[in-house]
Amino acid sequence: MSTDEIKRRLHESIENIDDDEFLLTIKELIDHKYQSADSPALSAWQMKRIEESGKQINNGEFMTDDQVDKVIDKWLEE
Repeated sequence: MSTDEIKRRLHESIENIDDDEFLLTIKELIDHKYQSADSPALSAWQMKRIEESGKQINNGEFMTDDQVDKVIDKWLEE
């Protein structure tokens, strides 16, 4: 059986399965084997930091490039 035929049969089978637990098991198997380059796996800590950073940006708690450059220049003078 060719790879394309296996994929076609899997697609057909999955479309006909209504058992959520079984589908989740299949998904876990696929996720374990294949991770898309478009969506890297992030740890819980990384996701929390991204969320916190978004909140800081929304609250105006950030520095512009120019502000950071000035801080670095001052630091380098010391």
